Formats: sequence, C-alpha cells, structure tokens
Amino acid sequence: VQLQAFGGGLVQAGGSLRLSCAASGRTFSSYAMGWFRQPPGKEREFVAAIGRNGGSTFYGDSVKGRFTISRDNAKNTVYLQMNSLQPGDTAVYYCAANVKYIFSSDSGRYDYWGQGTLVTVSS
Repeated sequence: VQLQAFGGGLVQAGGSLRLSCAASGRTFSSYAMGWFRQPPGKEREFVAAIGRNGGSTFYGDSVKGRFTISRDNAKNTVYLQMNSLQPGDTAVYYCAANVKYIFSSDSGRYDYWGQGTLVTVSS
C-alpha cells in the first residue's frame, strides 16, 4: 500500500488543522492506521492510532483531548483533526499502516509509511 499525507501548513497557536492520509489499493480496511510525528531535532513519537473499522482509537498523552483520529474506509483515507495547537506540536507528521496488530503506538510495528507533512505552529 502507498500512503500520501497532506494538509500540513503554518498555523498560529490555538488554531486547528486537519491532516489527511490517502492510501492506494483495495485493502485499506485491513490495516490499522497510525499517525506519528518528528519534531525538529527529536525522535519520532506516537500521536494516535485507529483500528481497522475505526471503532478503537488510542492517543499519545501529549495530544489527548486535542487531537482526533478517524478514518473513512470507503475513501481509503485516515484523518487527524488537530485542535488547540501549540508550538510544541511543530513537527513533520507521518501516517503509517500496520497489517498485523489491532493498533499500536510502536512505530516498529508499522509496515508502510507516508512521506510526511510539515506542521508549524507559531506562538
């Protein structure tokens, strides 16, 4: 499967953005999906994950209550709605697909990755 993330950009603190990740292929519903991010000069970190049918979601502590992951299997797309953005959310955001696990915060368990989209939050 090929993944393409888009929707990043520059936003002021307190603002919102919605990221999208479009997947190719006919088996999108068989993948659990995740979002990760890599802040400048830091390690990649887990943001959110969603199960195959969208019924289960899981978030990193730093984004709980502010970010929402969702998916539309008919459109082969996973979304990340980001509200109350803070400068600390500045990062390249990646979407990823995982075949084996229901969902996971472990980046090593993901099989396919998108190219990343940059989110910059100004103070």
